[in-house]
Amino acid sequence: MIRVLLHGACGHMGHVVAGLAANEADLTVAAGVDPCPQPMEFPVFETLEPCPEADVVIDFSTASAADGLLDYCVEKRLPLVLCSTGLSAAQLERVREAAELIPVLRSANMSLGINTLLKLVREAAGVLGKSGFDIEIVEKHHRRKLDAPSGTALMLADAASDGLPEKPEYVFDRSGRRMARPKQEIGISAVRGGSIVGEHEVIFAGQDEVVTISHSAFSRSIFAQGALAAARYLAGKEPGLYSMQDVV
Repeated sequence: MIRVLLHGACGHMGHVVAGLAANEADLTVAAGVDPCPQPMEFPVFETLEPCPEADVVIDFSTASAADGLLDYCVEKRLPLVLCSTGLSAAQLERVREAAELIPVLRSANMSLGINTLLKLVREAAGVLGKSGFDIEIVEKHHRRKLDAPSGTALMLADAASDGLPEKPEYVFDRSGRRMARPKQEIGISAVRGGSIVGEHEVIFAGQDEVVTISHSAFSRSIFAQGALAAARYLAGKEPGLYSMQDVV
């Protein structure tokens, strides 16, 4: 039985993960951590220190909690499935340093569909980018999402960049300039409103034709299922930095 420590247990995704985990035969949530504890089917603590032993941590919290979580996992030698987005460059460097001591699986999006989409975008950019197609990314999320653009949009931009012959510039705002669109850029736009779970669209715009690759999430359960699959994969692994590409 894989014992999971659920970090961010009382948030939206924490509740979804807990609900799905309750029906799994090989995995159980041993405890949760949340600064605002709520009654759940397992004990929930305000901090990490009093938590019982676990085999892996699933994190759906916030970027501000990442530093303390990384320190804790390194100290306890706990594998970490890191799903929080909006991490700074310094925090990403800490993730890489932690992965030298513990297994860390970091992904801004845990869904099977998105991680398949990454491969398609990389391949499309390799073909269409050479032919002069412009690349734009539009992402849409609910009004409560704190970071913009989404971590998934940046993952898609990185996948497109990997397929291009030259490294592009990411552009998030064009309001302050009056000029034609440079070729070597990827525009990334964010929409926030209502209860949109998550929509991502990669647009390849060429001369007289447009190719669009898109993904729509209708339920947060797809991210929770991916996180549980990642926890199974990571438990018992050697130190290193993993991604959902390894899982799928």
